[in-house]
Amino acid sequence: MRPLQILIDGFAISSLYALGATGFTLMFGVSGVLNLSHGAIMVVAAVIAWYVAGDLAAGPYWGALAGVATALAFAFITYRVIVRPIQNSPSIPREEKEIFVLTGTLLWGIMLQEAIAYLFTNNPKTVRPLITGVVEILGVRTPINEILTAALSWIAIGLLWLLVNRTRAGKALLAASINPRGLTLLGFELSRIYWLVWAIYGVLAGIAGVLLGAFLGVSSDNAGTLTASAFSIVVLGGLGSVSGSLIAAYVVGYLETLTAYTVAPSIRTLPVLLLLVAVVYVRPQGLLGRR
Repeated sequence: MRPLQILIDGFAISSLYALGATGFTLMFGVSGVLNLSHGAIMVVAAVIAWYVAGDLAAGPYWGALAGVATALAFAFITYRVIVRPIQNSPSIPREEKEIFVLTGTLLWGIMLQEAIAYLFTNNPKTVRPLITGVVEILGVRTPINEILTAALSWIAIGLLWLLVNRTRAGKALLAASINPRGLTLLGFELSRIYWLVWAIYGVLAGIAGVLLGAFLGVSSDNAGTLTASAFSIVVLGGLGSVSGSLIAAYVVGYLETLTAYTVAPSIRTLPVLLLLVAVVYVRPQGLLGRR
């Protein structure tokens, strides 16, 4: 039964990783920003969902909605207060703005992490699942919440695909990732495109954070680890490649799950790091990356 258990658990965690990394890589592909406060925003979403559903007794559905809304709000704050002022600053040389954005979002993420620990303590918190209960899959007892996590992750990814490929705004996002200057010549304002991509990112990060909180639980200490995981997946899949990130998420998810079951949970990330080093050495652009 262990191989089937690994298959089921690996699929759920990989789907969650895929959702968390999709917004991260989409933002880089469109605006060139690597947001190192990513993990902290996910944790904020989970903690708010836990607080609203539990302490405020609003129920899991309102808690989940509050968590996603909070992540969206903090995504906008990150862009408006941290990223945009750096990008528009005339005193920072153009070639140094990327490292300033990395540093700014990293420090912002640390501030959010410390604020969560101060307001809610750093004890692990588990978000109330939307659906409780257990089902049996070929003899393996599996929480319904685990199945729901994978399903909702792929529903969100599917809706993103429809948005990007079937709407005018989505096609503008694709154009911005390929030739932003050409897009401005067609009459589009890049600032609106960037606000849109940050909105999409905030919603995806919020959903991923809430699902993670219900599936595995979170604490403020997880913020750095979540950012590192998303960054590893994006680098492995290829910077700016959403499809590459989806493939990499399943490679990472199953490798971690296999290590946890067959070796030890405490070193589940070690094989992933070794694989990342090997890929960066052999193929620096990642699996499907363009740059």
